[in-house]
Amino acid sequence: MNPTILPHPMRGPNPFKLGVFSANADGGLSFTTVPERWTAQWDEVQQAAIIADRGGMDFFLPIARWRGFGGTTQAREWSFETFTFAAALAAVTQRIALFMTVHVPLVHPLYAAKALATVDHISHGRAGLNIVCGWNPDEFAMFGQNLTDTPYVQAGEWSEILERLYTASGPFDYEGRFYQLKQAVSKPAALQAPRPVTMNAAFGAPGRDFAAQYCDYLFTTFTDIDTGRQHIADVRARGVKAGRDIGVYTVAHVVCRETEKEARDYYDHYSRDHEDAGALDYHMKQKQGFSRSHEDSAYRQYRQRFAAGTGSYPLVGTPAQIADELVRMHAAGFGGAALTFVNYTQELPFFCERVLPLLQAAGLRVQ
Repeated sequence: MNPTILPHPMRGPNPFKLGVFSANADGGLSFTTVPERWTAQWDEVQQAAIIADRGGMDFFLPIARWRGFGGTTQAREWSFETFTFAAALAAVTQRIALFMTVHVPLVHPLYAAKALATVDHISHGRAGLNIVCGWNPDEFAMFGQNLTDTPYVQAGEWSEILERLYTASGPFDYEGRFYQLKQAVSKPAALQAPRPVTMNAAFGAPGRDFAAQYCDYLFTTFTDIDTGRQHIADVRARGVKAGRDIGVYTVAHVVCRETEKEARDYYDHYSRDHEDAGALDYHMKQKQGFSRSHEDSAYRQYRQRFAAGTGSYPLVGTPAQIADELVRMHAAGFGGAALTFVNYTQELPFFCERVLPLLQAAGLRVQ
């Protein structure tokens, strides 16, 4: 009996896709010490996924973290591994896409292919994979590894092996710079063909070239929406060169309240008055030194954005104001956004109830 395959939400009818980001890790994307900060207890994570699923969100996207950033909160040190995380959530959700995030150098593609296919079967075709190469040398040192000078060359081999494991007619050998496989096979294949949907979050040229060749979606950051248009044009040009059409998404942190004053006051309260300075300073130093995930000016000009949401774009205001900003993102060419909150279970219901209907009225959502 063949399993039922659902239409993948990332390829669904909503013109602008919305997802929940980083709920598998304590703090989400914030560096704050407020008592209501997200602690990522499993029951709360599961509740957030169910809220997002029933509320009409399109995807649930975790980060991959192995080590915290210190400070008062040891931010991100508590985080759930993403393959088992997605498998568990697949059993309690109905329609939302469930992503896994994998550090290429730390997870062998043969293992990843088996784990990813498992989630795709459990979810009836709702699995997705976020392929990242890693950027924090302190984290890699825990595994006895160093960051490579050519991470996206390795990621290319990794991605080729993954897809070939699903599409090959039988066992195959692979001889590459990073991987040498003998008679490799992985059954069952994923339900999605030739593989589940993939994404990458890259800012530099090598990462964007990798995404253009191997991924369906690229997530990028920007300081303002007009600058974001330049990133979209760059990514799409790389996609055209690779003969592929790649969707461009972004990341934002949300404070949605009845009044703008309430939203602004709370934004300053958690990200300025109660920032976890030690964790934030370490994170920004490591990011600026080893990751090309943001424009250089962002580190100098937008400290509060890093405290509030790891340098992502702020969506702070009333439901109408936030809906207007999301409409602007769509008009600029973004296909969707991954959203974070200080506390997902407390804030997601209000967002789904008040913002999503406005986006539907604006033509960005059809369900």
